[in-house]
Amino acid sequence: MPKTHYRYNPDSLSYTQVRKSIRKTVIRVFTFFTATLPLAILYYFVYSYFFETPRERILARELEQVTFNYRMLSQKLDQMEVVLEDMQQRDDNIYRTVFEAEPIPQSMRQAGFGGVNRYEALEGYSNSDIMINISKRLDKIRNQIVIQSKSYEELIEKAKSKEEMLLSRPAIMPISNEDLKRTASGFGMRMHPVYHTVKFHEGMDFTAPIGTDVYATGDGVVDEVSSSSAGFGKKIVIDHGFGYKTVYGHLSDFKVIKGQKIKRGQLIALSGNTGTSTGPHLHYEVHKNGKVVNPANYYFQDLTPEEYARILDLANVGKSFD
Repeated sequence: MPKTHYRYNPDSLSYTQVRKSIRKTVIRVFTFFTATLPLAILYYFVYSYFFETPRERILARELEQVTFNYRMLSQKLDQMEVVLEDMQQRDDNIYRTVFEAEPIPQSMRQAGFGGVNRYEALEGYSNSDIMINISKRLDKIRNQIVIQSKSYEELIEKAKSKEEMLLSRPAIMPISNEDLKRTASGFGMRMHPVYHTVKFHEGMDFTAPIGTDVYATGDGVVDEVSSSSAGFGKKIVIDHGFGYKTVYGHLSDFKVIKGQKIKRGQLIALSGNTGTSTGPHLHYEVHKNGKVVNPANYYFQDLTPEEYARILDLANVGKSFD
């Protein structure tokens, strides 16, 4: 209840009640507010500068925790990238080499995400750079893991068919050549016997009397049986699968037909002197993924290291038979 103030009147020798006007009251309140406002502002800034509010302390602890978690997450991502890189190196240089699979191109492993901006929703915040950087690293790792997973699935299938691949790979000489004296001309640049020019000899020639047995050097399917008055003359091509094909040229007779399944060491033809040939012999080629390769590198079931060195010496002549 507001207090009532009185004032003594000497003329009437009595007390009269003091009545305050609204105008004076407003002036007093305004004067008090104006006088205390600068002090209140000063107090606020001093307190804010030297002291933290409870909410600020909570936010500071949360920021410290988030910063710590970010550092830990960044370290774990670093470790994941190192482990993943090691897995990729082993995959390309060991596993895929063992199973004769082409390495995965780095452009595919390191591929990013083109097109629409995937991180637009993360933009516009004070910590957008941090969130976008982490998101990009996670997406890249996720993409690499998917690719690596598919690579292992492919290698698992190749491992299951490893026995079939070993049987299909050309691994013996195409004629009986125990003394190695039948080797005539090897893989590489040679003088052509007909055109008398230096040409690349894409296979290996074996001297052999007409009618000598010719054997398949690996399991496969007869892909071609053909005859011509030029080139390889009577020729057989065997598709071994797994990227391998073998060619047998200048034959005198066929013992198989096109589409027939054959086994390594099976009689497929008789050697001859057909086509563009200067003497009875067998021309033999090995193709890997559409490219000719040195057949001598595939006689590992026939030759010791010493015999391999010898056959290379015997084949290193300057003239081929075709």
